[in-house]
Amino acid sequence: MLVPLTRQKFEQVIPRIASAEQYKYYWGKSADFLRRLLFSVVGVLVVLVLEFILGRSFGAVLFCVGLVCGLYWFWEPVYRAGLRNQKYRRYPYAGFFRGRILDIFLTEELISTEENVNEVGEFVLIENRERRLNLEVGDESGFMTTVQVPLRKEHKVIAKNQTVEMVLLSNSPDLSDIDEVTDLYIPSRKLWVSDYPCLQRDMFVDVSRRLGGDDSGEVRPKKKKPRSPSKRRYID
Repeated sequence: MLVPLTRQKFEQVIPRIASAEQYKYYWGKSADFLRRLLFSVVGVLVVLVLEFILGRSFGAVLFCVGLVCGLYWFWEPVYRAGLRNQKYRRYPYAGFFRGRILDIFLTEELISTEENVNEVGEFVLIENRERRLNLEVGDESGFMTTVQVPLRKEHKVIAKNQTVEMVLLSNSPDLSDIDEVTDLYIPSRKLWVSDYPCLQRDMFVDVSRRLGGDDSGEVRPKKKKPRSPSKRRYID
């Protein structure tokens, strides 16, 4: 099932400003926080030195710059999430997708490489790999796509034939060509499967319920036969 979303609803499910989940994602680990904090401290020190050199003639400007630098540790995750959200929001069309898991498989992906020196002084290339979960999903129309995310322990409950939902993004008005997919949601487990949480999740769940989903993840029967995506009413 694929139902087009109005632009208004689309911008509600993919926020412009970072959501709580997105902020947490870009907050990162302790090392990331310390990096931002170090930048803030260095920035403030530079501003203080400039104020000492230039005097009070640029006091207001330097105060603003110092404030921005001093709070860098706080606002940098918001900025990065906003940039990433804009990547999704640039698509003019979106649709709500409901289908099933057709296949599940694991892969190991190369995420980075680094050079090191071994015991005999030779340079060696070290490959950092990560186990990834791959979910092949599709619906009765024949549409299929594969969602790949880092493997997590909570993924153990995922099984074939479970109902899944997500938002599909496209440059085509009839959604005939899908260019991007978002978080994958499994209603029966109330489980989100994603790398980056790009959706406003409470809004998405509300759309799901309006389209006939229930807490078990099954679709309640409807009297009318589903129409093609281009002819369905838009959800607003």
